[in-house]
Amino acid sequence: MTYKGVEFTVTAVAPGIWKWQFRLGDRVIAGKTEAKLNLLAIRRVQLRIDRELKKAERQYPT
Repeated sequence: MTYKGVEFTVTAVAPGIWKWQFRLGDRVIAGKTEAKLNLLAIRRVQLRIDRELKKAERQYPT
């Protein structure tokens, strides 16, 4: 899936447990989240992408 130009994946590893991963530049950011619905897990990854993009913008302003 793509969100704000960032490719990410979300996969179920157990009932209610989701593994996610995305890449920003040369960094790979991955983790797990608990959510009953896949759409909630996807939304949490999108929020994480937003945070990482803001952090990158503060470190490397254009």
